[in-house]
Amino acid sequence: MQININTKIIGDINLVPVRKAVQALERDIKNTCKDTTEPGLEIRLVHIEDRANSGTSGLSHSEVSSNSQKSIAYDAATEVFTIDRNEDNLTITSASSLGLIYGIYHVSREFLGVQNFWFWNEQELTKESEHIVPDNYHYESKPSKVRFRGWFINDEVLFDGWREKVGENFPWEMAFEALLRCGGNMTIPGTDHNSHRYKDLANDYGLWITHHHAEPLGAQMFARAYPDLEASFNKHPDLFRGLWQQAIEDQKNCKVVWNLGFRGQGDRPFWADDPTYDTPEARGKLMSDLILEQYNLVKESDKDAVCCTNLYGETMELYKDGYLTFPEDVIKIWADNGFGKMVSRRQNNHNPRVYALPAHGDNSAHGIYYHASFYDLQAAAMMTMLPNSPEFVVNELKDVYAHGVDDFWIINCSNIKPHTYYLDLIARMWSGGMEDGNDEGAESLQSNIKSIDSREYAKEHLQDFVKRYYGNTATSELLRKIEDAYKAWPDYTPKYGPNEDDHAGEQFSNHGARILTCGFISNFNKLDPANTKSLPELNWICKRDTLLEQVKWHEEKYKEALDGYEKYLADCNRVKEDLLAAGDAKEAERFSNNLICQVQYHYYSYLGAYHICRAILTCLDDKSEGGKFIDVLEEGPNGKPVDYLTAFYEAGLAKKAFFEGYNVMRSHEHDIWEGFYENDCEADIRQSGFVAESLMSYLRVLGDGPHFYKWQRKFQKESGGEKVHLILRIKAHLTDDELWNLMTR
Repeated sequence: MQININTKIIGDINLVPVRKAVQALERDIKNTCKDTTEPGLEIRLVHIEDRANSGTSGLSHSEVSSNSQKSIAYDAATEVFTIDRNEDNLTITSASSLGLIYGIYHVSREFLGVQNFWFWNEQELTKESEHIVPDNYHYESKPSKVRFRGWFINDEVLFDGWREKVGENFPWEMAFEALLRCGGNMTIPGTDHNSHRYKDLANDYGLWITHHHAEPLGAQMFARAYPDLEASFNKHPDLFRGLWQQAIEDQKNCKVVWNLGFRGQGDRPFWADDPTYDTPEARGKLMSDLILEQYNLVKESDKDAVCCTNLYGETMELYKDGYLTFPEDVIKIWADNGFGKMVSRRQNNHNPRVYALPAHGDNSAHGIYYHASFYDLQAAAMMTMLPNSPEFVVNELKDVYAHGVDDFWIINCSNIKPHTYYLDLIARMWSGGMEDGNDEGAESLQSNIKSIDSREYAKEHLQDFVKRYYGNTATSELLRKIEDAYKAWPDYTPKYGPNEDDHAGEQFSNHGARILTCGFISNFNKLDPANTKSLPELNWICKRDTLLEQVKWHEEKYKEALDGYEKYLADCNRVKEDLLAAGDAKEAERFSNNLICQVQYHYYSYLGAYHICRAILTCLDDKSEGGKFIDVLEEGPNGKPVDYLTAFYEAGLAKKAFFEGYNVMRSHEHDIWEGFYENDCEADIRQSGFVAESLMSYLRVLGDGPHFYKWQRKFQKESGGEKVHLILRIKAHLTDDELWNLMTR
């Protein structure tokens, strides 16, 4: 007997989280098995009642007393499981519901071939008559290297739009399933409202809940609860305390890693809302006092509660300088800078790059907040993969381990789909090595981290990743080409600064182009264009005396990136063509939806950004000889010729590129993915197109206003002709788009 369509899952399946995993396995069996009358191998779940050792691991609503918190100092060893094949059944045994869940997903992966990101990577599942489980099969899992490990579903703007089409809970259900398949046990289940809305669903999946660093204890933000009051603890201490106490009550049925802290009303320092605290000493003392107060509140509810606090941004600087203290057993969470480097993040133009790991020899509890996705309105990547290399990530996480940071890893995964490659790699690392933490890779990583070759480790992971998601029908030669395409990803991300991690994501092109455009429109010095003031907002990357110099710098960077992505896109399209030629249409579509779509996002973003620079430079650089329409140069207010028409044309090229990029992105939606990219609102390539459209209108006002007949005469013969100076009475004024389309003929 083998696993087939008639396989039944029996035993200890009453707990809500286990039932959800069983339902997923039943679906996987249905999707990978043909109809047959042969009896199927029985899968039996055995939950060993060992509460003295396992605590409340994996408890759902039905397992937690309504009167008290039962989360305890937690040991990941409680999550281990064994799988044994007997004559007519396959038995999964564990002391915890999480262990049973991991065992269920091991069976799905190992025997049915359903991979961790099967849904997000659009894996093609094939049906067989049966799936062989070897006689006397025996498997023992090892505990994950990291005690608490999971995803922060942050900036999940694509989920917010998509759920209207696929169902309120569906995106989060598939996210939680993928997280559990990766061996995760903890989540921040969304940003702001979503974190509260989906905490019970996450709990039903068996996951621990923790909190955004801007929402201590998972409490509602003061400004939202009391919008008419000043967010000052000095003025309203009882209201703050009431929110904290309510948060503890609201999560009494959940397993919680309690995040302690005190930040402002959003992702910023609290002193931005309360300037009373104007020294590091005052800021550190208030935060230390309130963290201790929150700690005591939680411990009153559960003496064994697990607590953590984020050393993030300004908080880490206070801690490093000795102004911030915590109770000894609080897990201190260190954060990377959003680009995978364990240094403090850049905030606006402030970038101290303070090393963000504990000192060697500090054996207290530590964790990390690490970004596979990031949003900074400057150069980060959220719609596309992390711009730094996999070996760079491995090297950083090796350093994390070397500093004893293995109590808590929370990974910012945003909308998951664009980031599966890096999320898969990080999950391998948090398990202690390879999948399930149960092979030579895991043993060597756990025993001697320093011996791991980061480049070789990343290479082996890439080969495995490509084989798992593209290996159904692709030949070994085509698999190698797909590997090469993924491997090339960090080679094309533009380098913008002196540090190894200074590689840019799609926000560099989109936000950069919009900043330049808005700065030009707001500050354009028509009497002295070349000396138009520079933009302080860009000092972090390009501090110059004039906007002209800043735009020239960006134009060079954008052109370099554009040339690179044009080549990269062509290379990827050749791989797709080779897959189609080999009859691997499914692999070609998957490759296009998973990698090519991200390369396209970059290509069109940099194409648009480059033309934005060209448009602005045409107006600022009075030493230029003019452009495509030099024959209509006009005398500007300063007596020098101005080529507004060429600038208008370049702005139109930018608009065209950005909108084409948006449409190409949406073309990758199909079936269940319809609407997935509709709410791209952070990098927002479509908004870049609207800004380029505004630039067109502004330039037309400068060069063709107030009567708007000169440019139309040049391109629309029926309007009166270039030589005959008639006020427009024959034809109505053209729109900007109509005029631009005539120019492109």
